[in-house]
Amino acid sequence: MKRSNIDAMICKQEGVTEVTREIINKIQLEKLNAVLKREKEREGFYRNLPASLESLDDLRTLPFTTGADLAGNGGRMLLCSQGEVQKVISEQTSGTTGAGKRVFYTERDCEHTIELFMAGLGEFIYPGSITMVAMPFSGPFGLGELIAEAIRRIGARPLLTGIGRTYGELKTILEKEKPDTYVGMPSALLSMLRMCGKGSMERALVSGDACPETVMKAIEEVLETRLWPHYGSREMGLGGAICCAAHNGMHMRENHCITEIIDEDGNVLPDGEWGELVITTIGMEAQPLIRYRTGDCTRIIPGKCSCGSEVKRLDFVKRISPSESILEMDEVLFQIPELIDYSVRITEGKKEITALFTSDNGKEQIRKVYPDGDIFSLNCKKAEWTDKALYPAKRVILRISASENC
Repeated sequence: MKRSNIDAMICKQEGVTEVTREIINKIQLEKLNAVLKREKEREGFYRNLPASLESLDDLRTLPFTTGADLAGNGGRMLLCSQGEVQKVISEQTSGTTGAGKRVFYTERDCEHTIELFMAGLGEFIYPGSITMVAMPFSGPFGLGELIAEAIRRIGARPLLTGIGRTYGELKTILEKEKPDTYVGMPSALLSMLRMCGKGSMERALVSGDACPETVMKAIEEVLETRLWPHYGSREMGLGGAICCAAHNGMHMRENHCITEIIDEDGNVLPDGEWGELVITTIGMEAQPLIRYRTGDCTRIIPGKCSCGSEVKRLDFVKRISPSESILEMDEVLFQIPELIDYSVRITEGKKEITALFTSDNGKEQIRKVYPDGDIFSLNCKKAEWTDKALYPAKRVILRISASENC
């Protein structure tokens, strides 16, 4: 089996000839100490931390960084000049009027992310292939743009589909352009495949959203091939971990990010145990983060990958939050083969589901998966091509409170 492309990427970026645990640990400690030194010299947000550490194990003695820290001190965390910043991604905190998180990137930060995307995409696309990029396009150095650039460098052709397309528009793209590869969110892909048909799609990279097992299996049944899940977040430069041909976890970009898994009390867990993902982004020029709590739940898969790589792998990743009920609803509702899409609204503490089906028996199907009848009301519709260019594809799921269990 071919070794993960992430090994070759690390060799190129770090000027080494092989990737072993010893080499990775050495790279990480050197880069971590370089970040700590910069923080001292520039009197950065982490200026009160030690100027250097003796070993990677000492990292666990440092305090955590939280989303609130990033929201309130994002500018103070910047370790480069404003002129060197190429991209800023802002996120308004839901339910508050305070400042949202702001993450900064230099041109080199963006270049490293493109190279990571090339490593991940290069596992399964080839020169001449046509790849549908169903990710947000927000201008230069945005997520969609970085993915598209990685595809171009591989020699393939990106279709800049973006998000929010109607099913009619997607069907036209499938019929006219015949893309062989999809890059985007998993539930949106399943909805498109069920509504528009497989088309010429042969394989898919899913990211940007947690992928329930039900959705994953349903997509793989249609495509008749394995999915290529990736993981990333804005705090780690939009790209974090990629899947290899072994399809057994996602290899982390360990030359740019130190990974820890912690329990509810903040204790570091051994490989194999599930907990919250904590990252230290030693490869970020603009805004390195030290022990940042992501709010994501995963585990580090123990041992060497069957592809031969010693780079650490993350297992399935999901959010640690009350809104996890959305993932649970995807898991339940997409068991219905006729379901294309749905939205949920909470009215006076009760749930209202609006669903789109390929057949007329949508209400009966939902009643089967919710036999207790705890749904306040249903509005099930059959999809019809009254105007294939205009049929809405927008999928809106309102957050469900923790008390509204499905």
